[in-house]
Amino acid sequence: MEMRRDFARDVFSVLADVFQEGKTASSAMSRALAANPEWSDRKRALFSNTIYDIIRYWRFLWTAIDREPSFDDRDLWHLMGAYQIKRGEELDNIREYRGLTAQRVGNRMEKARSVRVIRESIPDWLDRLGEEELGDDWDPVLHSLNTYPPLAIRVNTLRTDADALKARLKEAGHDMRKTGIAPDALVFKQKVNVFRLPEFRKGLFEVQDPASQLVSIFLGVEPGMKVVDACAGQGGKTLHLSCLMEGRGRLLAMDDVEWKLSELKKRAKRAGARNIETRTVTGTKSYKRMKGTFDRVLLDVPCSGLGALRRNPDIKWSLSAESLERLKNVQRDILTSYTQLVKEGGRFVYSTCSVLPSEGEEQVRWFLKGKGEEFKLVEEKRTRPDIEGFDGFYMALVERSE
Repeated sequence: MEMRRDFARDVFSVLADVFQEGKTASSAMSRALAANPEWSDRKRALFSNTIYDIIRYWRFLWTAIDREPSFDDRDLWHLMGAYQIKRGEELDNIREYRGLTAQRVGNRMEKARSVRVIRESIPDWLDRLGEEELGDDWDPVLHSLNTYPPLAIRVNTLRTDADALKARLKEAGHDMRKTGIAPDALVFKQKVNVFRLPEFRKGLFEVQDPASQLVSIFLGVEPGMKVVDACAGQGGKTLHLSCLMEGRGRLLAMDDVEWKLSELKKRAKRAGARNIETRTVTGTKSYKRMKGTFDRVLLDVPCSGLGALRRNPDIKWSLSAESLERLKNVQRDILTSYTQLVKEGGRFVYSTCSVLPSEGEEQVRWFLKGKGEEFKLVEEKRTRPDIEGFDGFYMALVERSE
């Protein structure tokens, strides 16, 4: 039982980092896992799942124990007990659960399931916004965002192909399936620590949701082109673009956060993506001389991340109406600035990992309205977690007139 107490305290520590210190769940959990290298893969997976589930159902679980969120030790233990009850487990006979009864908690849970904001465990303001923007679609989209995400990878076609990697991983005991939306995507049928696989260390794949993979495909790059990923981050889509370009042509990855580009360089080396160069953006001077010189420009802009809420449930608690508005302004600034890099006859893709039209379709309409005949919409696409089963993305392909 002492092991359970130690486990719970580690969980409480991560929850405090997220809700009191404002850290992301992934970074807080990574620190906790690094501090316990002796844990087995099974225990590490249990730890991760417990944290993400409690964050995902934060409001629902506090309602179940009839308390406001708190970091009092007794309250956190009762929260853990409610989580066990939600999972259908019997409560342990320990002093920390004193005063907690499965029947009372279960009755409150049953009542809470009739109220969407409690059942789906979401802030009131975000629920109102989702219904306002998506109407009847909000219910199924929101519900799907509280399900477990698939574990998907993108095959690095600079080193292998999907069939070869699938066969290799199957031989090692990993059952996988292909998807109907991204040709180089494979989805694991069982949970596995992919970062410990030799195939990952050899650069044969990257972890990337199939919907995210669609964005780079949508850009329509070809070998030999001049391409820029203007908001590259750590380079998931940049690496995919290099594959689609067969490692040929100029591929410039730009970002205003230097450490992210440093991480991209490491990933590019492992992947064998040799046509990538990086540039840290420190102002408009960083790209002023490149106006009108690129065949393709990718604008995978900073966004709410609501389309990937299954992977990052802490987003719904850290996001606010004010921060969302600030993000929309950043998106418009990027659209205005970086589309100048597109040459005449060239194209750009604007994309967001969001289910909200106000971050997608409405932003593109705003941009096009102010550009007259200079740019035209070629095609737009949405992926929905409740339909395709992957992350929620919006992408628009826009062409500059010659």
